[in-house]
Amino acid sequence: MIKSVCVYCGASAGARPEYASAAQDLGVALVRRNLGLVYGGAHVGLMGIIADSALAAGGHVEGVIPQSLQERELAHQGLSELHVVANMAERKEKMATLADAFIALPGGVGTLDELFETITWNALGMHRKPSGVLDVNGYWQPLLKMLTSMETEQFVRRPWRDLLSVADTPEALLDQLIAKDEISGSRQ
Repeated sequence: MIKSVCVYCGASAGARPEYASAAQDLGVALVRRNLGLVYGGAHVGLMGIIADSALAAGGHVEGVIPQSLQERELAHQGLSELHVVANMAERKEKMATLADAFIALPGGVGTLDELFETITWNALGMHRKPSGVLDVNGYWQPLLKMLTSMETEQFVRRPWRDLLSVADTPEALLDQLIAKDEISGSRQ
């Protein structure tokens, strides 16, 4: 059963106001479903927006931030819990441990790194937690096209590709992740 969702997203708000709106909407949608938010712990960009949105709606928000970023005063000071870790590798591991599912909002290479690590762990049987992308204004379409190309070129098998849910609204994506969680049964 999904109790908390890790959201990977940018430390920037991005070029379009729709990205910030999607982060706000996802924060509220998590709280409406009584799901906790786990995220990168910063107060800037989409990270700060989703945290503030979930907190304002009365949700439980856990941040995980490396010591070096906390020292640069990027840590959100109003969270339910803030975990300070030694480095980025520990951050990813801690977020994965705290969460039961993963969602990527628009973001940069760090967001991609985090998302693909969780999908790879799932493909290798290290966990059975569902992952998805919130496709705001088609942001993830180039990536999905690349995954289709990787499948066509036989570098990615279809079952692996199917580990990634895609939707353009928070509600639809959460529905998909919950359905996949129920199908996968017990997880590690």
